[in-house]
Amino acid sequence: MAGEPNESASDEIYAKHQKIYTREVTGVFTKLRNLAMLVLLGIYYLGPWVQWDGRQAVLFDLPDRKFYLFDWVFWPQDFFYLALLLIIMAYALFFFTTLAGRLWCGYACPQTVWTEIFMWIEHKIEGDRPKQIKLDKGPLDARKLRLKITKHAIWALFALWTGFTFVGFFSPIRELWDNTLVLNLGGWETFWIFFYGFATWGNAGWMREQVCIYMCPYARFQSAMFDHDTLIISYDEKRGEPRGSRKRGLENKPTDKGDCIDCGICVQVCPTGIDIRDGLQYQCIGCGACVDACDEVMDQMGYEKNLVSFTTERALHGEKSHILRPRIVIYALLLIILSTAVFYGIATRTPLELDIIRDRNVLYRETSNGLTENVYTLKIVNMDENPHEYLLGAYGLEGLVLDADENPFKVESGTVHTINVRLRVDPVVLEKASTEVFFTLEAVDNPELKVEDKARFVGPVI
Repeated sequence: MAGEPNESASDEIYAKHQKIYTREVTGVFTKLRNLAMLVLLGIYYLGPWVQWDGRQAVLFDLPDRKFYLFDWVFWPQDFFYLALLLIIMAYALFFFTTLAGRLWCGYACPQTVWTEIFMWIEHKIEGDRPKQIKLDKGPLDARKLRLKITKHAIWALFALWTGFTFVGFFSPIRELWDNTLVLNLGGWETFWIFFYGFATWGNAGWMREQVCIYMCPYARFQSAMFDHDTLIISYDEKRGEPRGSRKRGLENKPTDKGDCIDCGICVQVCPTGIDIRDGLQYQCIGCGACVDACDEVMDQMGYEKNLVSFTTERALHGEKSHILRPRIVIYALLLIILSTAVFYGIATRTPLELDIIRDRNVLYRETSNGLTENVYTLKIVNMDENPHEYLLGAYGLEGLVLDADENPFKVESGTVHTINVRLRVDPVVLEKASTEVFFTLEAVDNPELKVEDKARFVGPVI
């Protein structure tokens, strides 16, 4: 009837979400994934507790505008390095995606890592896949209520600890722990602990594969970085089709069927619920669970492994794959060059900054004794952990005289010190209207802490 919604069309566009019950699997890729999960979670949860030189080794101290990374201390003025680091990460993503598909998604993405640990907790409490399905379809009795409450309680505690650890990267975690025990947390600390904890619980416990399928933009453009030599998870259709069940053993292998016994285990272990036998799909996160599952089945059947495997499109068609190709070489070179430049820059940087602002109201002026004078405003930023006394100098013109409000002068750690400086010179030595001069700044107590910057000296040409 007119005016009534078309239910069939609505169902096609908006598919109702169905919970995915994953089957536990063992194998090479599962072990690698678990190892990556343990390493990454270990770095995350243990990182804030590591002490270095009497302070927290990794700390983003926003109130003091200091960012500690072991021996390195970064300031807002060092955000240039952060920009370069983000560029390096982007090229690394391009490199590894072109080389071996979605390695990031399957092994290092926070969504994948935390979903894996939440699913592990769920398996320990509710049992494996068949038990979980039976439990959810069963009536809400005392046992089901107990298991569900236990699961969500552990999820919530783990999520809150995740939020607490996250805040511990921005607020000293030992002080944060002491304040938590006496219920003396600040408003923003409390907010971010619960906010990040709720986000972890929701994303890893409830949304899971929906984040990868519907929310993650990477899933949509990853195919643009694939080529015929990219290692991806693929099903060997020539070998596997036509599918069909059969008894175990090579002697029972039917001649009119392929190696795929159509057991569906590759679908049951998939965290996004896809069937890899339908071809490469954007929902595939490249975790390799289906490879381990299929290899286990093939081993039980007595068949050759790698019916589902990490391979290239060329290899599937019997052609030779090319690992070293122009795109890979270019990405690798860019990564090496940028990484070397960034680490060299960080290792050799001087925690001292000098900004020179020339007085533009007056180009120059003549003093009572006939000298030409230029006025400058200098801003000195001490990015060292300790205060220092600095001595200012200048050179570039014969007989150049420097006159400052104070020299030497003390600058506290993390502060900006502003002084007015006047340069004077006999106009006879000026060969042109604008001459390059240099300011030097050196710590009295640490000669290695010094910088130099150039400016322009303007005067008449006699």
